[in-house]
Amino acid sequence: MTTVPSNKRSKYRGSRTCGGGTHKNRRNGGSRGGRGFAGGCKHHFVRYYLQGRTFGKDGFSHDQREDPATIDVGALEVMADALLARGLAKLEGENLSIDAAAMGVGKILGSGRVTRRMKVTAAAFSEAAKKKLEASGGQAIGA
Repeated sequence: MTTVPSNKRSKYRGSRTCGGGTHKNRRNGGSRGGRGFAGGCKHHFVRYYLQGRTFGKDGFSHDQREDPATIDVGALEVMADALLARGLAKLEGENLSIDAAAMGVGKILGSGRVTRRMKVTAAAFSEAAKKKLEASGGQAIGA
């Protein structure tokens, strides 16, 4: 009486191809549907959907530029004493000298009131900010 193997491993002991047909089968990428990511949008699409991969373009790419950090001249006026205390502004005679780049600000906008004479250095100014600074006797210096 012959015994029945309990698993495939013992069943295929001594077999040259372990149920894979002739020795020429199971050789290259064709026997597994391609190598790597092959067939992701065709015959292996279910596998790729389950892995979360997608194919093709979707939507549009927007402009990658970032707007500079901004602050209003009125806010500079309000923060003037705090800026002096923190060392971010200097008092040069009657003029208050402020470097916007030291605060991490790229552009000065024109909202608010300006009553002090301020000499502000920044990368960019709006037209209204320049007018208000110069009307109060200050300067707008573009870096």
